[in-house]
Amino acid sequence: MPLFKKPEAAEEHAAAVHTETTDSVGGKGRPTPKRREAQAARRRPLVADTRGASREEKLKRKRDRAVARDGMLRGQEKYLPARDRGPQRRYLRDAVDRRWNIGEVLLPTMLIILAASLINVPGVQLAMFAGAYGLIFFGLFDAVWLWRRTRKSFFEEFGTEPAPRSGLYVVLRSFQMRMSRVPRPQVQRGEPLRRR
Repeated sequence: MPLFKKPEAAEEHAAAVHTETTDSVGGKGRPTPKRREAQAARRRPLVADTRGASREEKLKRKRDRAVARDGMLRGQEKYLPARDRGPQRRYLRDAVDRRWNIGEVLLPTMLIILAASLINVPGVQLAMFAGAYGLIFFGLFDAVWLWRRTRKSFFEEFGTEPAPRSGLYVVLRSFQMRMSRVPRPQVQRGEPLRRR
């Protein structure tokens, strides 16, 4: 086979080789799409276009979202996000919800202190700021004490240490107002803490 061929001869040789390999393998019967065309065919919108969706489909999606939200608020396992699932997380939530926490009254009290601090009397303003810092200090102390007791009872109940970041989970929940916690509290105040 000569090293240098004329262009026509090279094209004829390539066509012959292509025909042989296509016939022997079976060929796909269509040209390979260009990269731009392949990428355009795979492209999908990030947000689904619901303008063409029927009224029934929209109502069904709305009902499904409402059911999922209601299930999440009531603490049903299949609707909860991953961070709230499982009996251990439920136990930690119940430990917070069964008692009064200083942190849960912190936000409303801070709003009252903020309004009272607008009174232009130096003694009142000083008392309001001292009360605010004192409440924050006692709220943090109460949250740490809650976590230590919860950690001890958790170990007695499950025989293992709580998962990492469980302390943060308990403390943050204790600083939320009871009515705004998600999932909603499943135990009454003063109810004994037990595994469910």
